[in-house]
Amino acid sequence: MTGNQNNRTVFMVSNADKKSFRLALRGRNLWAMKQLMDAGAVGCTPINNPAPRWSAYIHNLRCFGVHIRTITEQHGGEFAGNHARYVLVSDVAVVSEVAQ
Repeated sequence: MTGNQNNRTVFMVSNADKKSFRLALRGRNLWAMKQLMDAGAVGCTPINNPAPRWSAYIHNLRCFGVHIRTITEQHGGEFAGNHARYVLVSDVAVVSEVAQ
């Protein structure tokens, strides 16, 4: 992650129920939201977008009211198993970015 962890971005989040709200994020929650927005319909995986606690960031965003779909995918290799792909379902737009 680059930049100051005190930097804050405010988003407008709209869900299918047409309820919209503002959400201010910083730190890893902000990083995760931007990763999800950049990924679009393809979504993000911890394999392609490494971070120490993806599931925690997704949990936090969901608790804030952001709708995110989880798709379970299998992967092979020496440590074969499953991983999650996270896809942003809510419509999200940046309202403002504040450097602190």
